[in-house]
Amino acid sequence: MANLADSRELAELMHNLYQLKIPTLAVVQGAAFGGALGLISCCDMAIGTVDAQLCLSEVRIGLAPAVISPFVVQAIGERTARRYALTAERFSGQRAQELGLFAECYAADALEPAVAEWVDTLLLNSPQAMLASKDLLREVGSGVLTPALRRYTENAIARIRVSPEGQEGLRAFLDKRKPAWQEPQA
Repeated sequence: MANLADSRELAELMHNLYQLKIPTLAVVQGAAFGGALGLISCCDMAIGTVDAQLCLSEVRIGLAPAVISPFVVQAIGERTARRYALTAERFSGQRAQELGLFAECYAADALEPAVAEWVDTLLLNSPQAMLASKDLLREVGSGVLTPALRRYTENAIARIRVSPEGQEGLRAFLDKRKPAWQEPQA
């Protein structure tokens, strides 16, 4: 029973990270094997060093990447996930970028400044609009444009357009000034 409870806790952790209301950025240097690769896959974006080492290592120790698999498949695709889950071969940060797992790769000494730049870029954006975008992208992630999905997207833009941050962003754009969320906080 404890075994199943542990599995459920891990699944809940992955789900909560994936559903987090704020942008998530995984930063990888060194090794990220098994569950660590799952956590990376749950994040909105990931960056890492060129020489980072990643691996879906579970089959080497007689396990399967069960709880992390939905997130890994979503991040790199089913075919690629099959390759790495079945072979347990290691791949580099450079390869992680080629697979779409990493948005960018950096030399080890350039990683810290890159993280600061990513954070600064995110801080320029409307928190409410980023939340709405995350919700929207999760909904449309299937790629199937059903009438219900079309209505969802129509309602999403209608809601955000009239929201306080939406109105402030539009006014700031028209007034050629920074929106309030970009102003320094006192």
